[in-house]
Amino acid sequence: MAKWLIIIGLVLVVLGLLLHYVPWTLNWFGKLPGDIHKELENGGLYIPITSMIIISILITVILNLFKH
Repeated sequence: MAKWLIIIGLVLVVLGLLLHYVPWTLNWFGKLPGDIHKELENGGLYIPITSMIIISILITVILNLFKH
């Protein structure tokens, strides 16, 4: 369990550094075809369906590589 917490922490640190120093590397997130963005009178609705599917596939592939 401790090993997984360390790995998750390192991944979060790397993502945080990417967002802080090179934010254009993640500009694609939320702007793919299939991501829903609807402006309403008193707010908005944002559902990144396609982006989350891609993230899910990447996480699944990475976890399967570590598992075997």
